[in-house]
Amino acid sequence: MAKLFIEDVAVAGKRILIRVDFNVPLENGQVADDTRIRASLPTINHIIQKGGRLVLMSHLGRPKGKRVPEMSLKPCAAVLSALLSRQVAFAEDCIGAAVEAAVNKMQPGEVLLLENLRYHNAETDNDAAFAAQLARLGDIYVNDAFGTAHRAHASTEGVTHYLSCCAAGYLLKKEMDYLGKVLQNPERPFVAVLGGAKISGKIEVIDHLLPKVDRLIIGGGMAFTFYKAMGKEIGKSLLEEDKLELAKSLLDKGKTKLVLPVDCMVTSAVDFKGRTAGKLHTASWDKLPADGYGLDIGPESILQFAAIIREAKTVLWNGPMGVFEITAAATGTFAIARALAQSTAAGATTVIGGGDSAAAVEKAGLAEAVSHVSTGGGASLEFLEGKILPGIAALSERPDK
Repeated sequence: MAKLFIEDVAVAGKRILIRVDFNVPLENGQVADDTRIRASLPTINHIIQKGGRLVLMSHLGRPKGKRVPEMSLKPCAAVLSALLSRQVAFAEDCIGAAVEAAVNKMQPGEVLLLENLRYHNAETDNDAAFAAQLARLGDIYVNDAFGTAHRAHASTEGVTHYLSCCAAGYLLKKEMDYLGKVLQNPERPFVAVLGGAKISGKIEVIDHLLPKVDRLIIGGGMAFTFYKAMGKEIGKSLLEEDKLELAKSLLDKGKTKLVLPVDCMVTSAVDFKGRTAGKLHTASWDKLPADGYGLDIGPESILQFAAIIREAKTVLWNGPMGVFEITAAATGTFAIARALAQSTAAGATTVIGGGDSAAAVEKAGLAEAVSHVSTGGGASLEFLEGKILPGIAALSERPDK
């Protein structure tokens, strides 16, 4: 990575302003899942050990410029204190004289967490004055929040205009290393597995990956639009009518690489909001009933997809194979997670591209059995589309690059 890395920077005694991703779920005023907080520990511990003064900033939820007590970051300070075995102070705001005074009193190794950045609309507006106020809290800026790197916000892009030393943290570097390797220098065979509900959310990803991959497996709801484009009966399954021509062109472009399901799990009754479905049965793609809803890939598809994945040396997965929120329709998604784990154990590099795939592999208990699970759904998608992420582009270049 050509960007400055935290290990390249002398932090002793300095105020280190770190953008972390503590956008965690809260239940009854407590952190319900501390995965994102734990992901920030390598960078935080490095700076503590090197004698820096840590000022952490993050958003949580979408308070839309208002102080919403249920979206306060204060519970995160308690969790981080326990993880670090040291007191983490909490500031009631993220800018202002009181915050600046608290930061300037800090001693080496001390940690301060600022209140929710998005209590101010100026954060998402990338307001220059707000960014300058944030910059007054640090001598060095570190971005370790990959999940927001695709947004040009005050804490991800604006602040870098006011600090001369802007570096990547361990988590951000890990994301860029894995995703960069997958796209730029994959060991072959290189297989991509794309799922999810709609083609529209993955058009650029498919376009960007097709020239790079050896095989591109398609699952999830978007597979039905491909089959409708081929003239097949898809019943009441999810369809994007306005994407049929696009699906035809992608089928033509990727005819030697695209792999579509051969069967699916079908029901005649489903409640998507209630996450329930009638009894599922297997149907081949040539014999889908006109009143049926396809909710998951079928057993033959699982066998074919898993065999391709197990033979690969590099695998990228983004998007579930079915409506995995409905227990009966999660079989295909979990089977793909197991196939990636097996491929990893055999020496392959396997990368989960965030979002629902990350949630699925976590739910399957296999997050530790793959090479890398991305912490940023939207950011990883945009990276896979070949887009430049503002939060990364804004960081300082390494002197030797």
